[in-house]
Amino acid sequence: MLDIDNDVPHSASLVSPATTPVVHLRNGGTSVVVDLAAQPNPAIVHWGEDLGETSDRALSSLAAAARQQRVSGGLDRTAQLTLVPTEAAGWLGTPAVEGHRDGEGVSVLLVLDEARSTTSALELELVDEESGLALLIELSVGTSGLVRSRSTLRNTGETPYTVQALQALLPLPWDATEILDTTGRHLRERSSQRHDLTFGTHLRESRRGRPGADATLLLAAGRPGFGFEHGRVHGIHLAWSGNQRVLAERGTTGEVFLSGGELYAPGEIILAPGASVASPDLLGSWGDGLDALAARFHQEWRARPQHPTRPRPVTLNTWEAVYFDHSLDKLMQLADAAARLGVERYVLDDGWFHGRRDDTAGLGDWYVDGTVWPEGLHPLADHVTGLGIEFGLWFEPEMVNPESDLAREHPEWLFRGRIELPPSARQQQVLNLAHPGAYAYLAERIHAIVDEYPISYIKWDHNRDLLDASSGPGGARQVHAHTLAVYRLIDELKATHPGLEIESCASGGARVDLGILDRTDRIWTSDCLDPVERLENQRYTALVVPPEMMGMHLTTPHVHSTGRTVSLAMSGAVALFGHFGIEWDVTTLSDEDAAAVGAWVALSKRVRPLVASGTLVNTDVADPGLDVRGVVSADRDAAFFTISQTQTLISSPTGRVRFPGLDDDREYRVRLVTPGGIVEQPAQSPLVWAHHDTVLTGRQLGVVGVRPPVQNPQQSVVVEITAAESEETPAA
Repeated sequence: MLDIDNDVPHSASLVSPATTPVVHLRNGGTSVVVDLAAQPNPAIVHWGEDLGETSDRALSSLAAAARQQRVSGGLDRTAQLTLVPTEAAGWLGTPAVEGHRDGEGVSVLLVLDEARSTTSALELELVDEESGLALLIELSVGTSGLVRSRSTLRNTGETPYTVQALQALLPLPWDATEILDTTGRHLRERSSQRHDLTFGTHLRESRRGRPGADATLLLAAGRPGFGFEHGRVHGIHLAWSGNQRVLAERGTTGEVFLSGGELYAPGEIILAPGASVASPDLLGSWGDGLDALAARFHQEWRARPQHPTRPRPVTLNTWEAVYFDHSLDKLMQLADAAARLGVERYVLDDGWFHGRRDDTAGLGDWYVDGTVWPEGLHPLADHVTGLGIEFGLWFEPEMVNPESDLAREHPEWLFRGRIELPPSARQQQVLNLAHPGAYAYLAERIHAIVDEYPISYIKWDHNRDLLDASSGPGGARQVHAHTLAVYRLIDELKATHPGLEIESCASGGARVDLGILDRTDRIWTSDCLDPVERLENQRYTALVVPPEMMGMHLTTPHVHSTGRTVSLAMSGAVALFGHFGIEWDVTTLSDEDAAAVGAWVALSKRVRPLVASGTLVNTDVADPGLDVRGVVSADRDAAFFTISQTQTLISSPTGRVRFPGLDDDREYRVRLVTPGGIVEQPAQSPLVWAHHDTVLTGRQLGVVGVRPPVQNPQQSVVVEITAAESEETPAA
């Protein structure tokens, strides 16, 4: 489970509906008001803006004001949206708990048994003695105002209980009538989509054994037209790396809510008497604009004790430089060239292990291939570390090629529900880590490799969806158990090898969630390195994921994934907003190009402390061809913004662009700092402010703005903003 502040301590006070009918949780600018006296179990009557110090009388009145009247054609008592709505309570929408005992015992009606609370957290113990169930709900508000809800269902009956659904929910204001979520595919993850939240259910499910490239990272709903800067919006994220479902629902009884939980396969979760199952954490955020909503996720995540705090090393990954062509001389030359550019971490990608000359064979045989590496990886690892660069290595632990020693020797370790294997993908099948033998083999192999070589970083890949993920022909589904096993293995590796960092990659960004990111150090945001495509991907990924945990790399001018030719200026500018790196055969660079790449590496190092601690700002602009985004320091002393142009603009020259998020009453010096300078368009008419000592107030920059340079499509510039009374750079 996630280690977020404000878990309910054992010393929390007992509360009861008789003495404390309403509990008010407050923290980080957020209030959550829970009506303990609601029937048949407690209900959240407010989640959002801090309501301040409020009397018990006012809180009781707020709860009373939320209760329903009887209506024509309805039940004698209209069902309220409680924390655990079920059909037996009169709820006719999506229930929070569903299950049965061999087809019987389907009715669930949980009532409050005991409650404990602090100022920012609440534990509720609910029971259904007739059905033989108990439910523990843990609800807390973190220091940033992020809300967490998780549930643990226990079978108190005398026969096995099959769990079909265990969902947590958070209510929405009635005027939240517009939905934002994301979808996509490989090379185009997290593309945004919007539509009305009308009556009924908007359901998003992932049945891929991982969230998937088409999953929604965030399900948000708000006032119509909400943007990044303004408009009240609430959203949820499910911190889980397996199958899942999230939904938004509006009912005809005046209730509207967001809900999420793990998606269980038939018979996947059968609780023996006394056994329990815990839901993933459902995390809820809100704000006046999406930037404010995202800031709560970022602040909460950065406060974790295990969050990476040292400067994110500039990373070179070898994949697009050499693919499977592992020549020691070439790889050493690549390391030498990387060192000259200022690279701090070198990652040897796919192709180093037994039988792996292409992607059709060898996956699963985690032994260094002696035919390619007769001295093992030592010559390369020693050369890299001798340059003062960290050495990293690629694994794909959960996958296996049928053409491998592992698959031939242990076919029982592969996921399958029938005698025939599931449909293949990338010539791969999936290793069932819930199988003790598979888990033990994999743990031994990875530990052995990390023990033998000076590996400080693992790129953990996951290149296909899970299909028919069962324990064997006619067996039970095991996505839930497999996901927990992956978590356990990563936790064990990091505990055994202090300082080891792990990246979660999944055919790009197909496993992006805070469940995996609570135990890894970054994600690979997408296999698409085209900066034009990356703009939207990175913007919507950052609604939940802190930018320093998002891998962003410079790419070759001719982009492998799209065929587009892009400028170094745009590739560099887009990559600044995360964990900066390079995906390029830098041995081929001319002296001039190497100097330009080195300048971008230097700029990334200058701004990375700000990226890792500041507030992301996305400026709402009118022209779809223009993108303006930045990072503002916590003390608002400094910021940098990029102005990117993806296509020709509606007007040229275009109107002024704003830089919001600064201190309104301070003066700031504004400079263009794009490596290589700005190409004036046209040269005889320079951009006036960029050639003078330009000082503007934060209010002027946020409300009025400046003229952006005239650029061709697929160009970007970087703007540095520093408090005028300070000589320091954003890195300070």
